[in-house]
Amino acid sequence: MKRKLAAVLLAALLAAAALAGCGGNGNTSAPGEELLEKVREKGKLTIAMEGTWAPWTYHDENDVLTGYDVEIGKSIARELGVRAEFVEDAWDGLLKGLDDGRYDLLINGVDATPERNEKYDFSSPYAYIHTVLVIRDDNEEINKFGDLKGKITANSPGSTYMEMGVKYGAKVESADSIDETMRMVISGRADATLNAEASVLNYLREHPDAPLEVIDATPDAGEVVIPFRKGDATLTLREAVNAALDKMRADGSLRELSIAYFGSDITNP
Repeated sequence: MKRKLAAVLLAALLAAAALAGCGGNGNTSAPGEELLEKVREKGKLTIAMEGTWAPWTYHDENDVLTGYDVEIGKSIARELGVRAEFVEDAWDGLLKGLDDGRYDLLINGVDATPERNEKYDFSSPYAYIHTVLVIRDDNEEINKFGDLKGKITANSPGSTYMEMGVKYGAKVESADSIDETMRMVISGRADATLNAEASVLNYLREHPDAPLEVIDATPDAGEVVIPFRKGDATLTLREAVNAALDKMRADGSLRELSIAYFGSDITNP
């Protein structure tokens, strides 16, 4: 009897181990359980973003989450036949949350870099941006990216702009929003910031008296994409998202959103 019970328990343990092996840590889908299928089953698309990087994602005067990426997320969700659920997090937690499966999508003006491409799959580009160097307008020591060695820049931790500053030899101080970034440069707490040209121009339009100057820019535009966890489980969702973006390009709504939030069309290379 004891041997029979032991055999039953062993079989149960082996079955449990097999199930754990299939399910992993909950971040990967079992066969037939693609992410798109799960999204439609729950009736919502969980989208992560900072909520502090105007005009991509930010809160308006009524504290309502809005922005270019917010509207794109809503449009994608409508095309999928579900509602958009937005979750805000600090930049350095966004990709971690995507890795952990807490979010279905990350829409936050993300640059497509070779390093990220090794870990994530990307949507087709939905915007193109140059990186610019911003200083106080009375700063005579910085005229180009190469002058950043030994200087202090302000940027979100873990961002491509932070990485670029480090590459040029700058010490990077953390900033949680573009407003804080610009205040640090204006006050002298930072010597400069590297940021998306479209975001900087939007800030200068809203703050025409700010003592800031764009002093340098990258010659080539970077691609802005939506990253996904790598693997077949996200394939159908990536295809559906790309189809939604294609529709927005074709009907002109992507361009209209760009002009509404940035004052120019950043949807073409």
